[in-house]
Amino acid sequence: MTQQPHDKFAKQFLEELLAPFGEVRTNREVTDETRFVDVLFFPTPTSTTNAETLGLLGRIAVLNTTLLEPFRNQPSKTEVRNCLQKLFTVIADAQRKANREDTTIAENELAQLWIISPSASKALLKAFGAKLDLDNWMSGVYFLPEGVRAAIVAINKLPRTPDTLWFRLLGRGKVQIQAVSELVALPSENLVRRNVLEMVYRWRISVMTQTDLTEDDQELIMNLTEAYQEARAQAVQEGQRQVVENLLRFRFGSVDEELSRVVESLLQLTPDDFARILLELSSLSREELLARFVSHG
Repeated sequence: MTQQPHDKFAKQFLEELLAPFGEVRTNREVTDETRFVDVLFFPTPTSTTNAETLGLLGRIAVLNTTLLEPFRNQPSKTEVRNCLQKLFTVIADAQRKANREDTTIAENELAQLWIISPSASKALLKAFGAKLDLDNWMSGVYFLPEGVRAAIVAINKLPRTPDTLWFRLLGRGKVQIQAVSELVALPSENLVRRNVLEMVYRWRISVMTQTDLTEDDQELIMNLTEAYQEARAQAVQEGQRQVVENLLRFRFGSVDEELSRVVESLLQLTPDDFARILLELSSLSREELLARFVSHG
């Protein structure tokens, strides 16, 4: 099954974020007529607290079995109905399984569908009776009637807060560009930031080999350029760090706290200076290194 660049990015992105908190299945085939759920997530019992790091996405994911259907453009009514059909099939499968095992499933434990769209017109929301629930949820999250167990997340209507960052990265235009800037600005030690940047780096390399990119695909690549460049720079620096640490370990047996500061100083050098110092490392004593890059660095 051919995947468009945005589909591939969205699925890899959501899988990367949700994997630590439960079981993620992408392109999950469901019974009835063959259909595929973009992302089907099963939270683990211990995921509730830790998933708070993902803000709104984490809150959604740990409620129950979750179907996530991201769209690059606002879905049509037919596409929304197709998503609902997948949801009802997943629910029916779960109920049949419960019947076989002579157990019951509470209403609030049934799977729920979240359609992730860059925007949602008034006409689309009205057609499916989707409404805000501002007493319990933020703006931008529109719920279909209770028994349907579905919601539409209109990314452009979400507040610009850290809790919505991971959804806004799937937006369009200025919304996505702003989210990319916020991602890059996160502390470098943030593990989610690091993993997402690495995923963007891999994804962009794979997509750039395609020759039939649409304007939408090209927009997505352009919007993610800052994150890609940050990821590439991070990968280069990590490679340099590994080279330096290996050389110091070979030269002095280990890399202690003082030598770690030498490493950090070396990584701040220009490429030419960095290459020159690497050539000198084998002849410099520990004291000379510390004097040059710690005491006076």
